[in-house]
Amino acid sequence: MAPVESRRSFLGRLSDGVNAVCEVGLFVTLTLMTGVTILQIVCRIWFRALTWSEEATCFLLVFASFLGTTVAFKRGSNIAVNFMLDVLPKPVRKIVMIAIELMGIVFFGATGWYGAVLCIQERTQLASSMPISMAWMYLVFPLTGAVAILHLAVHVENLLKYGVPIVEKGSGG
Repeated sequence: MAPVESRRSFLGRLSDGVNAVCEVGLFVTLTLMTGVTILQIVCRIWFRALTWSEEATCFLLVFASFLGTTVAFKRGSNIAVNFMLDVLPKPVRKIVMIAIELMGIVFFGATGWYGAVLCIQERTQLASSMPISMAWMYLVFPLTGAVAILHLAVHVENLLKYGVPIVEKGSGG
């Protein structure tokens, strides 16, 4: 596999740093979701049910899902069907892989853009059981769109330099 030189590019280092923040955010989000769910169970059984916990858990699940998506794109562990790519000649495979990454960039660009529009439009709407603007909830779309675009741009960079979309740490030759 290709050397780890692309990790030293600005884009690669930025992607690594942003991914580290996303991994911590994913851990915190899942921990909070678990804690809120346990708290709800305890309160429902022995005390009075919490009115906000289900909505908070749903929001945390959405955040965790989107953060997990960005981490998966960084690692290249998202679901892929490669049998068609595997039968293509190497030059054609590289072109198809670049096209796939570019389509991902367009998709996440649209997701981020319309997510930002939604944040602006819904900034005065409050969540149904919590006094929080829905703009904070919709912020996950532009943030994860930008992060996914960054990771996909690094994949394109690695495809152009080395012919592989991802050069993981420690895989240098």
